[in-house]
Amino acid sequence: MVVLIAASPQSLLIPVHVSFVQVAMNSGDNQGPDRDAREKIVNLMQSIGNGPKKQIPAEELQKLRGAASRLDQMLEATANADQQVLKSAAAKLDQLLGDIRAGKDVTSNLKRKENSGT
Repeated sequence: MVVLIAASPQSLLIPVHVSFVQVAMNSGDNQGPDRDAREKIVNLMQSIGNGPKKQIPAEELQKLRGAASRLDQMLEATANADQQVLKSAAAKLDQLLGDIRAGKDVTSNLKRKENSGT
């Protein structure tokens, strides 16, 4: 069985294999309310990609594009912040390893940072 799932604002459809539903449907204990529930789930999953395609009004499309743009900006800002944190951590680790290579005692520095919560 293949179910089509919308994967992007452009409504690209990607086939997804739903073999776990097939296994449940093919098992020997398909009696009673469990069978009915499984059939309803399968029917709903099959109907996902079969609905009528509806045009989005230009105003709503513009709002969605604006929201997507803001989300992209937020994600980029978060990624940049994460990248700065990683660079800082890498620099601290590099300094620590350099101190260890130079034979310096780094335990007091580590204990102090551990106690300060950083």
